[in-house]
Amino acid sequence: MIRATQVKPQHRWTNAAADTVVLDFDDRHRRRSAMTGTRGLEFLLDLENAVALRGGDALVLDDGRLVEVVAAPEPLLEIRGHDPQHLVRLAWHLGNRHLPTQIMGRGLRIRRDHVIEAMVRGLGARVVEIEAPFDPEGGAYAGDGHARAARESHDHIVHGHPSHDHHHDHDHRHPDEHCGHDHHHGHPHAHEDK
Repeated sequence: MIRATQVKPQHRWTNAAADTVVLDFDDRHRRRSAMTGTRGLEFLLDLENAVALRGGDALVLDDGRLVEVVAAPEPLLEIRGHDPQHLVRLAWHLGNRHLPTQIMGRGLRIRRDHVIEAMVRGLGARVVEIEAPFDPEGGAYAGDGHARAARESHDHIVHGHPSHDHHHDHDHRHPDEHCGHDHHHGHPHAHEDK
């Protein structure tokens, strides 16, 4: 099976694509996966490291042909604030919960979640359910617009440490070399680099 071993980022390729793959956010976070294009081209995505593919990227096949990546529409929430300061406050609350968030010109997009929807409405946000491609920020340590796979990533907007499930009503007390501010979560956990 032919392999795709490289990615050309959005706007950095001009040749016509041999095929297209339509992938949701999770399926765009892969290192290795068998794929089939919309025109039937079968190939193996076989990258050295997992990256967060974005809509408009191109996968480079062994024979030099390109396969365009298209971000599939997904059920999302579009969150709007009263003014830029309110929107920044809403973004802080989403980042504090380690939620993948897409920053738009006038709002924020996240995957639908009734708990988070209630939280941001409680903070005064306007929320609209939409279907659209989801292309969240890659995190503070993402290089060249591409983050590591969501399953493997530990980069987050606010904290920059490994994902773990717990409440975030915490003060910041112990030093963390990764993010330049103190953390205290009330329970031990390791800060690891992967």
